[in-house]
Amino acid sequence: MRIASDIDFLPILNKYQMYDESPLRGDALYETLKANASSLTLVKAKIHRAIEGKVKTVTVSKMPSGKYLASILTETEGENPRFSVGKIYGIDLGLKHFAVVTDGEKVSKYDNPKHLAKHEKNLKRKQQKLARKQKGSNSRNRYRKVVAKVYERVSNSRLDFLHKLSYKLVSDSQSVIVENLHVKGMVRFSYLAKSISDVGWGTFTNFLAYKLERNGGKLVEIDRWFPSSKLCSNCFYQVSEMPLDVREWTCPHCGTHHDRDGNAAINIRAEGIRMIKAEGSAVSAVGGEVSPKLGRKSKFGHSPVITEAPSSAVRAACRRQGN
Repeated sequence: MRIASDIDFLPILNKYQMYDESPLRGDALYETLKANASSLTLVKAKIHRAIEGKVKTVTVSKMPSGKYLASILTETEGENPRFSVGKIYGIDLGLKHFAVVTDGEKVSKYDNPKHLAKHEKNLKRKQQKLARKQKGSNSRNRYRKVVAKVYERVSNSRLDFLHKLSYKLVSDSQSVIVENLHVKGMVRFSYLAKSISDVGWGTFTNFLAYKLERNGGKLVEIDRWFPSSKLCSNCFYQVSEMPLDVREWTCPHCGTHHDRDGNAAINIRAEGIRMIKAEGSAVSAVGGEVSPKLGRKSKFGHSPVITEAPSSAVRAACRRQGN
């Protein structure tokens, strides 16, 4: 048996009936153990970390591959920190690059691992072999677990990547700003449905939300219709059209050359900081300039503002303009 303390994935699996769940609590758990006391035996388990606090529930789940998971919910004393200090990250999610992240000073790109594509040939071969087996036979039932193990490997690698990246971003930040993407709508009509389903944007956002809350941080979601890609982060000029195949562009107003995803991440961060300040929350951002001094007014009814001290490069550029 393998024991895991992360219970967030259980309702997702239950939704698609991927496992058999047997939650027992209180008197029901006591009566079940009492009735089966003679048949209970010790089972080897892989415990990835020590169990802390008072155990509230234990949920045993059987995966399609035949493995068993025990999810343990515990209660510990103490409260989550009310606030945290650190950087403010703006994140633009995509398919070529899973996430383009900026903290106001630099832009970092994290490639899309494409978990399903790495196992696609293996899955195709095993699914074809499974389809040739007679329905209802023991051979088909046994081989079904072989296919399920491949899917489980894909799911585990995806969750591992999302957990590690979300932990890295949350560990030194006070806020993370993302777009509120309508993933269900994108999957329903897009020719990129398989790639969007595999990338795991929704799961990544959920991981960020609960980890930030645990650390006293905050997840800010900006409107999905905010023109982050069409907006020049230097002068706030907005172009009318921006096809998906255009990955770099030059602003016709100020002449600044932009990387599409990097520029979008900068704009997402600036809009998120504006929303935080509008709520009356304190912002102690770490990084460079958030938005320009001059430029067009935003359609959201606010003017570009500077919420941080200008960087040395910005001050030098201002002196050159003055001369």
